[in-house]
Amino acid sequence: MFEKKAFTLEQQVAQLQSRGLQIKHPRIAEKYLINISYYRLGEYWYVMQSDKENHIFKPNSTFTDVIALYNFDAELRLLLFDVIEKIEISLRTKLIYYLSHEIDPWWFQNFALFIDSKALVKTLSNLEEEISITKDTSIQNHKKKHNDDGRFPPSWKTLEQTSFGALSKLYGNLNNTIKSKDLIARDFGAVNHTFLPSWLQSIAQIRNFCAHHSRLWNRNLPGTVKLLSSPPNPWINDPINIPKQHEFNKLYIHMCLMKYMLNTIIPKNEFTHKLDSLFQKYPNVDPNALGMKQNWQEEPLWR
Repeated sequence: MFEKKAFTLEQQVAQLQSRGLQIKHPRIAEKYLINISYYRLGEYWYVMQSDKENHIFKPNSTFTDVIALYNFDAELRLLLFDVIEKIEISLRTKLIYYLSHEIDPWWFQNFALFIDSKALVKTLSNLEEEISITKDTSIQNHKKKHNDDGRFPPSWKTLEQTSFGALSKLYGNLNNTIKSKDLIARDFGAVNHTFLPSWLQSIAQIRNFCAHHSRLWNRNLPGTVKLLSSPPNPWINDPINIPKQHEFNKLYIHMCLMKYMLNTIIPKNEFTHKLDSLFQKYPNVDPNALGMKQNWQEEPLWR
């Protein structure tokens, strides 16, 4: 039976010190620990331990370095969230525009257009819930004006209410014969529908980590992405062009895809500069924990 009792802040600090973590100002450490939980910070000091069973720290491990790692990760999430927002808005706009013209404004309700009916039922169920609780004026006015119409509001109203994850599922679930599916892929530099769904799934997952303040630094990401053998736009010359499985687990290749897509939306974006500045601000952060390649800034993609 698990009977461990909760530690006070003083006990938490004392335990860390007894295990070899250098804490110069215990009171300041307590202030951090009352605002950032012991186990959340533990995700950052875990790699500093030489004996992970007994939680003994390597020599010269400091609480200051733990906080620096935590702050780096928080700023990285904010940076990626900003990039993903631009990709999300672009994807939403393209889905609404291309498919409303190719099919009609209620294309997202048409089961004949989708591969997996069960998946679409789930997506539409979530959409219905979002529409029912939204305070958005355009949705509320639409309901009042067209209360005899059993359909969702048209795509340019409805899809503004849904998440990036739902948008990526809608796109991936579209029949491959639909022209808009390839048009959207080409707009993002993905050539055709074969590659883009895995990119969107990856980005949606990372967006969820960002939204829930989950650690990205030194995280193993599940899943893989399909990469183009000859991308039409600037990419990376590094052999990671066809990565090994373990390289998919690191954030770098996924950030490369974000940068690749962002370049199609805002060609002169600041992603490279902001990411580089973040590493310069936190020089003790190991870029290898994110799978970064040496001189990544010099790759054609990142220039």
